[in-house]
Amino acid sequence: MTSDQGSRRLSLYVTGDHECAYLPDRTARTVFVDPNFPLKNGHYSALIRQGMRRSGRYIYHPGCPSCNACQSLRVPAREFQPRRRQRRCWRLNGDLRSTVRSAGFHREHFDLYRHYLSTRHPGGGMDAHDEAGYTDFLICPWAETRFVEFRLDGRLLAVTVIDLVADGFSAVYTFFDPVETRRGLGSYAILWQIDAARRYGLDYVYLGYWIAECDKMRYKADYRPCEVYRSGAWERLAPPGTPSAHGEPSDSHT
Repeated sequence: MTSDQGSRRLSLYVTGDHECAYLPDRTARTVFVDPNFPLKNGHYSALIRQGMRRSGRYIYHPGCPSCNACQSLRVPAREFQPRRRQRRCWRLNGDLRSTVRSAGFHREHFDLYRHYLSTRHPGGGMDAHDEAGYTDFLICPWAETRFVEFRLDGRLLAVTVIDLVADGFSAVYTFFDPVETRRGLGSYAILWQIDAARRYGLDYVYLGYWIAECDKMRYKADYRPCEVYRSGAWERLAPPGTPSAHGEPSDSHT
């Protein structure tokens, strides 16, 4: 990729082998963009369209030589057809008020984030985040990031963090009050993003990496129709039980 600053090219680096965070029987490698490159949101938008993802100020994609289980997934917002349980989730949370805020540290958000991690992901590493770690994970200077609050009668129930890219939203992270499990707030946050993308005339919601073999990453394909990035192009993910474009069975998650 050539930047808009003359002929300077964006460099990619590859890590050594490390333990896979999602498939414990495998090792992984990560390809990441030179963190010293003077990125702008336009670069980021182009890289998102090439299947990459942001974590803090790092943009990356899996680079495992013998595995392609992690595939970037996006939802065409205007074509989305909610399933019955998604329609139910939308109705159930119709009493919530959403507010979009600019990126920044907010103590109320941080307290909810720590509570969410200590309850839902204890010992996962992120639960040790202090204020600086939290900010470094969710915000970077060149991304157009927004924090969307969901409140019930003034009480903060959930926050979803999104990046604004040229053709849609990129979902960064969502955290919520673990007491409100019945509401399905993680699902509602995705549905809200799809609905907002439609209202603003945007094409896609990028949901990050989908892994059909991993229980906690399989859910992303529930938002249909959806597309995955394979061999340098986006292709429609076939419905469960039908052959894919490669002649292989599609994911079996329902």
